[in-house]
Amino acid sequence: MLRVPGSAKQSDRQGHAAHLMPAMEALRRIADASFGPEALRVIGQAFDAAWVEIAGNFGDDPAQVEAARLKLATAILSFADNESRDVEVLKKAAIEQMAMEYRPRS
Repeated sequence: MLRVPGSAKQSDRQGHAAHLMPAMEALRRIADASFGPEALRVIGQAFDAAWVEIAGNFGDDPAQVEAARLKLATAILSFADNESRDVEVLKKAAIEQMAMEYRPRS
């Protein structure tokens, strides 16, 4: 690849693509699940809404962010079924499960 000295556009694109990989993996897991289209829509919305609430707790380390997003996807999928129609119920259940997993153990 040709890089123009002083140009950060190429590295910005690569950094942006690397940043999107964890998000794509978590969303791929949701999309690959066996649910009807309406349930998948609700599950995807619940995932997005939950992530907005908890993302700030996982810093900027891509590995930590990826691990958290995958745990969130797994948590949402563990509560979802083909009758899932309430974004808030799924979001709340997944966030509560995540909180239990990350709670300090004494």
